[in-house]
Amino acid sequence: MEYAPHMESSIVQYEMQDAVAVITMEDGKANALGPTMLDALSEAFDRAEKEANAVILAGRPGRFSAGFDLKVMATGPDAAMSMILQGGEFFLRLYEFPKPIVMAVSGHALAGGILLAATGDTRIGIRGDFKIGLNEVTNGMPVPILAHELARDRLKTSELVSSVMHAKLYDPESAADAGWLDRVVNPEDLAAEAMTEAAKLAALPGHSYAATKRSLRRQTIEYIRSNNDSNIAELTGRM
Repeated sequence: MEYAPHMESSIVQYEMQDAVAVITMEDGKANALGPTMLDALSEAFDRAEKEANAVILAGRPGRFSAGFDLKVMATGPDAAMSMILQGGEFFLRLYEFPKPIVMAVSGHALAGGILLAATGDTRIGIRGDFKIGLNEVTNGMPVPILAHELARDRLKTSELVSSVMHAKLYDPESAADAGWLDRVVNPEDLAAEAMTEAAKLAALPGHSYAATKRSLRRQTIEYIRSNNDSNIAELTGRM
C-alpha cells in the first residue's frame, strides 16, 4: 500500500485525504515501538485529533509493527519500564481516541504491534505469510495487564489462553477468525479498503461516536489504569 506523504518525520508520515488522516509508520525495518517512534506517533495523533474526522494507521509493506524496541529494553530495567509505560499510555489514548481509527495491518504484527492494532475500531489485515499475535511468553517476558485486557476485549474466549499464555501466533486468516483482525484483504487492496472504511466511519456524527466509544470502553480502561503501575512493577520485579 502507498500513501504520498503530506507531512512526515523520519519514521512517521502524515497525510490528509479529505477528512481522513493517514498516518504511516516507516522506519525501514520492523517499525519497533521505541521512544522516538512513540513520540512521532503521538505528535501525528495530536494533529489528527484537531483536523480529521477519522484516522488510518498503517505500517510499511510487510511489517505493521514488531512491538516494543528490544534494544531499548536490553539497556536496563529503568529504560524498559519507561518505554512500556509510555507505550501503554499511548495505547490507552488510541483505545479511547474520540475519532474513529482504522488499522491497516500491512503485514507482521507481533507483541506490542498487535496490541497497537487492537486499539483500533476496525482492523484490516492482508493475506500472506505473516505472523500475528502475542509472543512475549516465548521470548521470556510476562504479559502485562494492558496486553491481556486488550486481548480479552478482542479475542474469542476460546482463544484467550492460547494467545496470551501459550504465545500462539496466527496467520492473517486465523487471526481474523480469532478476533485479532476484523477481516483480511489482498495486499494491493488494503489502502482502498482502509480508506473506504475510514470515510464511512468519518461520516457518522462525531459527538455520538466519541461518547459511545468512551462509554463502551470505559470499564476496561479504568480497570487497566487502576492496576497498570502495580502490575508492571510486579512483573519487572520492582515491588
